Amino acid sequence: MTILPVEGLPELAEGDDVGALIAGRAELEDGDVLVVAQKAVSKVEGRVVRLADVAPSERARELAADHDPRQLEVILREAAEVVRTRPPLVIAETRHGFVCASAGVDASNAPAPETVVLLPLDPDASAARLRDRLLELTGRTVGVVVSDTFGRAFRSGITGVAIGCAGITPLLDYRGRRDRVGYELHATVVAVADEIAGAAELVMGKTDAIPAVIVRGLRVAGDGTAQELVMARERDLFR
Repeated sequence: MTILPVEGLPELAEGDDVGALIAGRAELEDGDVLVVAQKAVSKVEGRVVRLADVAPSERARELAADHDPRQLEVILREAAEVVRTRPPLVIAETRHGFVCASAGVDASNAPAPETVVLLPLDPDASAARLRDRLLELTGRTVGVVVSDTFGRAFRSGITGVAIGCAGITPLLDYRGRRDRVGYELHATVVAVADEIAGAAELVMGKTDAIPAVIVRGLRVAGDGTAQELVMARERDLFR
């Protein structure tokens, strides 16, 4: 497997043709997986909020502690459910079903001071549109992963995860197969899309201004979506 940075991309803004920008800077091959940072996708889709336009609620002020209550208000608006709080930290479930810090709202790498970036409305659809655009421009059939960095319960630190994907199989199901000593696997399902996003994060970094990378050498083509990675509520043992 090879992970190649797509270098030279400009600061992205609403309406930019990110597919054309990537196609002009990368030599794609059939079977590649293009991993694009969520913030790049959100910016071109206009998912940016100016805090000057936000009036914080009383609940936001309660949760803000020493932080900006306007940002907490944006978090509450993006949350389908607040799962845990330790002001100013909010763990929330988004409308997509993701459980993450701040409902995915983030001020880092925002396009301007006093702005925050939200998750795409439909990251799987974003991935599919980008895949189609790249096929149109390059003739190459690739997979696309929209990645973000999440923390994990009972583990310190953040890692890349897939919040949207197209053209790949997001889960590799080993159930029913046997290991080398003959034991039948009953529960092993590998989150391939998350593993790809985590590998890509090693090249993207948080401060290196590389919002897209090509992961080459995998055989993961398929028709799944990142929604398959969301734990069904009835199987969630932690809420």
